[in-house]
Amino acid sequence: MQPAMAASDSLIPTDIMNYIGYGAIVTMLLLFLIVMLILLKTFKVLTRIIFKYEGYTEEQIIAEMKPAKKEKKPKAEVWQKLLSLRPMEQENEILIAHDYDGIQELDNPIPGWFMYLFYGSIVFGVAYLLNYHVFKTGQLQYAEYKTEMVQADIEKKVFLSKAANRVDENTVKLVHDPAVIASGQTIFKSTCAPCHGDHAQGSVGPNLTDDYWLHGGKINDLFKTIKYGVLAKGMPTWEKQLSPKQISDVANYIKSIHGTKPAGAKEPQGTKESDADNKLASNN
Repeated sequence: MQPAMAASDSLIPTDIMNYIGYGAIVTMLLLFLIVMLILLKTFKVLTRIIFKYEGYTEEQIIAEMKPAKKEKKPKAEVWQKLLSLRPMEQENEILIAHDYDGIQELDNPIPGWFMYLFYGSIVFGVAYLLNYHVFKTGQLQYAEYKTEMVQADIEKKVFLSKAANRVDENTVKLVHDPAVIASGQTIFKSTCAPCHGDHAQGSVGPNLTDDYWLHGGKINDLFKTIKYGVLAKGMPTWEKQLSPKQISDVANYIKSIHGTKPAGAKEPQGTKESDADNKLASNN
């Protein structure tokens, strides 16, 4: 803790301290490079002095310090070695005895690279056979396809779970999926029931099963009301307690219980609205 506190009490910002450190490292590297160049130059001067002391002439010193480069082999030799060919002057040694109309044939061997490729393909074939058909450590095409489909299904579920939380009051959709309704019912009973009743019949809050709405009865309106709340009338905001998907599930649950007429329902409040959401959903 002490070094951390000392660093936080420094008057120099952390970024500037990092730049200073980088600058010091670069400077040390440059100094090291300069020293190495100076040492190299010094060794060359000392070598020249030693050669002169031993009686070498200037031409001999240059020859010793800068040896002649080796001559590159002609390209023809490289090509011939690659294809295992004999030079032109040695072709008489590999002529096949028979001829046809004066045409003779050379007995050139198979190129080495071709033989390496041939034997390598045999080794690969044996390894493939053992791996996929004998020991079955690798997957064949159909098994690999099934594995990839399972993996794709997992990735799809992960993507959909993330995409579900990107919904808002503008993109929320009315759905009739039993899993969504069940999830919304569970959340409703734990968060909304104290004010709206176990069956949304109304208590402190209004009845949510009739045709009357204080802040709109469409799925978008319900999502917005749950998300932001109506603080002036005691409706809390659930934006921080519930995820967007959970809010969507609750809104869809409320739409699913429209017209259920639970016992002890509270008197209507607000403006009467037709259930246009359900009609649109049924048409789709």
